Amino acid sequence: MQKTGRLELTWVGKYDDKVVEPRILLEDKSKSYGDPASENMLIHGDNLIALRALEADFSERIKCVFIDPPYNTGNAFDKYDDGLEHSIWLDLMYRRFNSLYALLKQDGILFVSLDEREHAYAKVLLDSIFGRENFIGDIIWQKRKGGGNDSRYIALDHDYILVYAKDASKEQHPKQWLTSQSEAYLKRYKEIDENGKRYYWDTVARNGLQSPILVSIKCPDGTMLSINSQMGQQTIEEGLETGMVRLSKSKNGWTLHHRVYMKEGQVQRSILNDVGTNKDAADEMELLFGSKKAFPYPKPESLIARLLELATEQGDLVLDSFLGSGTTAAVAHKMKRKWIGIEMGDHAYTHCKLRLDKVVNGSDNCGVTSSLNWQGGGGYHFYELAPSLLVKNDKLPIYQINPSYTFEMLCEAICKIEGFRYKPQDVFHGYSSEKRFIHITTEFINAGYIKSLSARLAEGQSLLIYGTKIQSDMVLPDNIEVKKIPKDLLEKCDFESEVQ
Repeated sequence: MQKTGRLELTWVGKYDDKVVEPRILLEDKSKSYGDPASENMLIHGDNLIALRALEADFSERIKCVFIDPPYNTGNAFDKYDDGLEHSIWLDLMYRRFNSLYALLKQDGILFVSLDEREHAYAKVLLDSIFGRENFIGDIIWQKRKGGGNDSRYIALDHDYILVYAKDASKEQHPKQWLTSQSEAYLKRYKEIDENGKRYYWDTVARNGLQSPILVSIKCPDGTMLSINSQMGQQTIEEGLETGMVRLSKSKNGWTLHHRVYMKEGQVQRSILNDVGTNKDAADEMELLFGSKKAFPYPKPESLIARLLELATEQGDLVLDSFLGSGTTAAVAHKMKRKWIGIEMGDHAYTHCKLRLDKVVNGSDNCGVTSSLNWQGGGGYHFYELAPSLLVKNDKLPIYQINPSYTFEMLCEAICKIEGFRYKPQDVFHGYSSEKRFIHITTEFINAGYIKSLSARLAEGQSLLIYGTKIQSDMVLPDNIEVKKIPKDLLEKCDFESEVQ
């Protein structure tokens, strides 16, 4: 165990220095669906490897992450193992939190749904990555109403949603977080003006104000109405002329009213009890898949919609790396957000794809479909994780390039491992900046080969070359670096096995 001299949470395996291989993504066009111009992505595969695969192209591009990871409850669901030993769970989440942090924009927001078993541990992990100053708060979601009478101690009716900002400063978040008004609130503001703004008529106070101003108004029948009000005579007269103020008569006499406009939204309270429960989510599963038990403990669409309403706008990019039954992607799609969903299990096919196809078709008929007036549209691309780039030789104790890889796949994979963006152009296969390029070859690299590549570089540019056969003892220009396949790749990351 390392001694860092700071307060931290430690566990078995925390300091194991393993860098996960960032695999390339292979589109399965037979499973992609809808508009081919869509940027939405549904990825099947281990989410840590997939997150690493996204880093080169999506670093600091994700506006909002919602994840509902395994709660570590000790129950083994048929869709995933939710009974990991505690150190394994901590390590699993720590690695993924780090990757999610790298993908979030500077003004990005992370929501993590957990119950009481790991909530406190997850907060310590997130504090160490995001910084305590970027902890926004806990949202308490009331997941059931009633029941629990068979509980031994406490009937637990809620889950926690940890909320973190990558940077919680006012510079990154100048706008107040507001959510749409409740139905009960809207009913009060039943009048609508010529601009579509909602309001109601409120009585102008007759008394009770500090330093009131006495105002006399001539009513239509000639009687005078005197009120104590902060409103000046000129304001009331103008209000009567413009319709912002009105007089009405009842059995008790004349009354002066003024318009009270509805605020654009309301600040979200820390307790969420109006966005559906586990029962609502189960009902959605039945509508989508024919059974309330089609997926264990899904979240209701209204809950996800509320969170996305707080943290995103149309066109923002949303990520869920524990996609489950596909709820986050489905809601983001209906709310006209771009999305990336990652799911390891077979329910990427049986649940996520099936559900998202219905969303694209406008035929899912559940959750927030009606309230958003969703009619269908859009699409997504379906991806599988490629196999590992390097595999062990069957006969010799060495690694070799995976024989299933084409040359194009090889180039893209090496670009990902080295942090370059794969974009073949001229003799280069990718770039990390306007002045840094990469070239990959299976040809023999000698002094003449280096010279021809060097001639393609402009002043101030540099080049990284990867090759399988390299002349020894070459004198290289200062702006060119040469690395060997597979030796130098093996030093970059672990190619041996799938991660937990």
